[in-house]
Amino acid sequence: MRKKKKMSQKQMKEAFVSNHNGTSVLEVTEGLCLPALCILGRGLLIILSQHLRSSHTWRTPFFIDFAFIIVPVVTTLTIFSSFVLLEYLAVIIFGAGLFYQIYCRRTCYARMPIKKIHEKFLKVSLESEHIPAISCFRVINSAFTAVAILAVDFPLFPRRFAKTELYGTGAMDFGVGGFVFGTAMVCPEVRRKYTKGSRFYYLIRSLYSVWPLVFLGMGRLVIIKSIDYQEHLTEYGVHWNFFFTLIFVKLITSLLLIIFPLNKSWIVAVSITVLYQLALDFTPLKRLILYGTDGSGTRVGLLNANREGIISTLGYVAIHMAGVQTGSYVLKKRSHIKDWIKAAYLILLTAIVLFIFLYIIQVNVEVASRRMANLAFCIWIVASCLILLSSLLLGDIILSFAKFLVKGAAVPCSWKLTQSPATDKKHSESLVSEPEGKKPTLCLITAINRNQLIFFLLSNVTTGLINLSVDTLHSSNLWAFFVLNLYMFTNCLIMYVLHLQDKTIKYW
Repeated sequence: MRKKKKMSQKQMKEAFVSNHNGTSVLEVTEGLCLPALCILGRGLLIILSQHLRSSHTWRTPFFIDFAFIIVPVVTTLTIFSSFVLLEYLAVIIFGAGLFYQIYCRRTCYARMPIKKIHEKFLKVSLESEHIPAISCFRVINSAFTAVAILAVDFPLFPRRFAKTELYGTGAMDFGVGGFVFGTAMVCPEVRRKYTKGSRFYYLIRSLYSVWPLVFLGMGRLVIIKSIDYQEHLTEYGVHWNFFFTLIFVKLITSLLLIIFPLNKSWIVAVSITVLYQLALDFTPLKRLILYGTDGSGTRVGLLNANREGIISTLGYVAIHMAGVQTGSYVLKKRSHIKDWIKAAYLILLTAIVLFIFLYIIQVNVEVASRRMANLAFCIWIVASCLILLSSLLLGDIILSFAKFLVKGAAVPCSWKLTQSPATDKKHSESLVSEPEGKKPTLCLITAINRNQLIFFLLSNVTTGLINLSVDTLHSSNLWAFFVLNLYMFTNCLIMYVLHLQDKTIKYW
């Protein structure tokens, strides 16, 4: 009787997260881009309150980052899910007020007209080993995924944000695609990590790098099956999971990048998605994904059991190649801030064009399907990633202008400014921050970004523990909101402590 009750609870949880049709592309995009504004607001607040930066304790920067980066994600996916535009309005008013105060209290070019300040700013160069927008992109996606995988089990989480069953765009459908795209932008090929040695040596290194994912994938499979944990069967299949998808995407894309040059990655991405969509439309491939080899939904045999996960890998390979192309473009050396403004606008324009294509394809070809990772799904993921990336780049440019106005201003995980030789040399010293030395920067974004896979793994483990100990289906909204914030606070705090100890958990 006890076992029967347990199975009934499992079935109830599986039904609770199944058979959903998603929401509009616009609503998902609104939710994704809000954290970019919040990160800008965080930076402006730090500039205006420079005394906070000089604090000897790590607590203040942590709580500021948690409040501006994590809490908005939790609220957007839960209690304020129907009031996102009001959140935008509040953040814009708050940010505009901060920027106005910074401008009025500027310590540089105090008597110079705004037009002249703008001209000088465009000649300023940026000094950074990494592009802050990419780090912020990866952290925002990680935060959204971490919140959603637990929140979906509570009634507080809107069902339209859950993963779609067959067609549609849910907020949770973006998670895996965004993770693949974000990883591709900083993959070893883009960073030119393997510049020495033969192609065979490079392929061997790529093969070796996936062993932790094999371990994690097999570990997750064994644990899920042994404790009889609830599963969404049509997400990947019986045995397949996210880690297995990452393994095959890594192996296939490594081989493709040996054959094709980096600057042709977009051609490879387009070719794969178009050919894959043609195969879905004109071969039995779609029928195989949806109904198995016998047409009745059989799960007998390895292919039938995991058909969604295996075949949809092709779509994620295309998304990865699009991410490689984007990373290659963004990581190009640019001398002045005006070059970055052009780059941000070009990425934004590309995103808009892709959204137009998405509309045309969804009307005339096929609606986006995470289950198949079809052409519309791939375009949606890439377009959403590009509009988020362009928002972060434009936000960082605005933040750089605010730093330009205040002598010695420094914001963690943002561009460092250097003065161009053609501009005022008296001001050049104030633009370059003092070296931070070996001490880790007090920044939650940097902390999560350096251990992103561990953060995702920790979120999965804590989600499982909470589900096993809390009756999520019958939890009140207040209790659910408290649990979600405590869960994110704990995970972020662990990442932050690892960062303060200068620990990067990586075995490949």
